[in-house]
Amino acid sequence: MGKRAAALVGYTEWAPQRKWDRPMFSMEACAALAAEALADAGIEKGEVDGLVVGGLQESPLFPTLALAEYLGIESSFNEVVDIGGATSAGMIWRAAAAIEVGVANTVLVLVPSTPAPMEGGADPRKMIMPPYLMGDAWGSPQGQFDIPYGLVAATSSFAMVATRYMAKYGVSPETLAKIAVHERDNALKNPKAVFRDKPISVEDVLKSPMVCDPIHLLEMVMPCFGGGAVVVTSAERAKRARHRPVFVSGYGECVTHKTVTYMKDMTMTPAKASADRAFRMAGADRKRIDLASFYDCFTITVLLTIEDAGFAAKGQGGRFVEEHDLRWSGDWPLNTHGGQLGMGQGGSAGGLSHVLDSMRQIQGRAGDVQLKKADLAYVTGVGGLMAANVGLVLEGA
Repeated sequence: MGKRAAALVGYTEWAPQRKWDRPMFSMEACAALAAEALADAGIEKGEVDGLVVGGLQESPLFPTLALAEYLGIESSFNEVVDIGGATSAGMIWRAAAAIEVGVANTVLVLVPSTPAPMEGGADPRKMIMPPYLMGDAWGSPQGQFDIPYGLVAATSSFAMVATRYMAKYGVSPETLAKIAVHERDNALKNPKAVFRDKPISVEDVLKSPMVCDPIHLLEMVMPCFGGGAVVVTSAERAKRARHRPVFVSGYGECVTHKTVTYMKDMTMTPAKASADRAFRMAGADRKRIDLASFYDCFTITVLLTIEDAGFAAKGQGGRFVEEHDLRWSGDWPLNTHGGQLGMGQGGSAGGLSHVLDSMRQIQGRAGDVQLKKADLAYVTGVGGLMAANVGLVLEGA
């Protein structure tokens, strides 16, 4: 196999919630997440010499500096990552790479996604996300040429991708719905999943409200609050950790655009480049993976990832889904935690849930959905509007 210089050894994950009852500043959330993840790994705070975050609400400038100060950590590697839903997976490989080249030994990857207390005593639980979150800044090309014509945020963009794919390759709505159904089945056994006690059928998916044709309500994530953290450390230090080390043996990242307006082909994503690089680095065969943990903001995202990451030929993703059982007990386990479709999208931590899904399986800590064999996994993150893709090959010691 490929590089085995860095390993995931400890984690924490807060259950996604629609209403968060304990608002906290990002730095507070980071501190709590760090303490929980370090305790899980059996590593002392004094051993940490690297920080990776996606930003801090209280410190838009110099976030890692503010966090190092707040946590009382002397850090030699400090990184801020911002590639949308691919951020969490991107944070993992950057931490691993820093350890590989010797600039850090133990790195905290911190992903808080909780509402912060608001000025004037306003209730953060009633916070409304900005309607033009994806690019309405002054001078933004998207703000000038996309948003005025209704191409706002994610749903309409992914709907365009789905429409184009369905027209070109003829995949049926029932096939896409199966992805949501099987992921929901996995979520039934996840105590932290928002939908843990609510099974659905293909008929339920297709009868759910049409949000943006052809995407139904049950084919897209439920935005929630949440949080997560991972401790990444050197192979040598991992030998003394509490759990089986999960090595980051291969990784790849590719960004090709920001908005779907500039996709050269709406049926092709950056997943191919990142997967090719990750598997080549790891020296691993795609056919050998024991599970897949794919970013799943929409069902069409999963289908395209299956194809572009090299598990099915272009245009054959629908047939692949039809021929395989994607449940944890099936022949091709996908998102055994339920994915974001079944667990809920805990903000930025939604992307981290896929890393943690594979990590739990490889460490033998997946509870009721534990696979009989879990030694090699492929994880993806998707950011922007099918714009950024990160692939991680994770393997057990």
